[in-house]
Amino acid sequence: MLFAATLVTTTAVGGSLAYNFRHDLPAIDLDRSLGSLAHWRELSFWLDGLSFSLTLLTILLAHELGHYFVCLYYRLDASPPYFLPSPTLIGTFGAFIRIRSPIYSRRVLFDVAVAGPIAGFVFLLPALTIGLAYSRVAPGIALRGDVVFDTPPILRLFESLIFPGVPSEDISLHPMARAAWVGVFATALNLLPIGQLDGGHLLYAFVGERHRLLSRLFLAALIPLGFFYWPWLLWAAILFFFGLRHPVIYDTSELGAARKKLGLVALAIFALCFMVAPIQTPD
Repeated sequence: MLFAATLVTTTAVGGSLAYNFRHDLPAIDLDRSLGSLAHWRELSFWLDGLSFSLTLLTILLAHELGHYFVCLYYRLDASPPYFLPSPTLIGTFGAFIRIRSPIYSRRVLFDVAVAGPIAGFVFLLPALTIGLAYSRVAPGIALRGDVVFDTPPILRLFESLIFPGVPSEDISLHPMARAAWVGVFATALNLLPIGQLDGGHLLYAFVGERHRLLSRLFLAALIPLGFFYWPWLLWAAILFFFGLRHPVIYDTSELGAARKKLGLVALAIFALCFMVAPIQTPD
């Protein structure tokens, strides 16, 4: 039921994005976007929205199944993915799995944590490539809407290959590329090295009990970022009150060379996906 509801909310958002893209409008133009929702009775509105919703849900599902299948491999009791619908600009609060079994090994913790971001990243790359291939040049379009989306390094890299010499603000992203953008943003959030986020689990696997101090330092680093993008302050408050503490794992075994290399891969993914101010107003 949650998945079905999320499919509806994300497809509604996708229908609006597709309408704006087809009419050379900014991705989020509240007046026109609300007007496009008047077409919700038309089958074409929902079919057009699937390019966004199915792409986004596939990326989120890949991320969570990465965690889930590693849990199955280690015989950990874990739930299937839960999707969260929401009436937001992207139609969802994301997805999660619930791991009921305690984890006693740093290696197992690392494997479970790293599998999600890597799986999601592998799926968002083709979505980004195909979505950009369907995108087009529209001078200044990214700065004309009610909301301005920042360009993460991975998106700018792909834009420079597909639209050489064209500034990001002149590229009208296809809804599939916009879904990949959401996947990039979600990946960066999950890889923050704080608390019980995926990045926090990876940090604990590497440094053990020093995670407590480092996690708080990284949390404090979100505060100055709040001057550029105020939701960082909200995110920091939520993590401080609900997600900062990490369960203790009494394991001193080494992660090994292969896992350390995977850790560097996760760090590179974080660097490619992170944005200081992901969503802003034009002024």
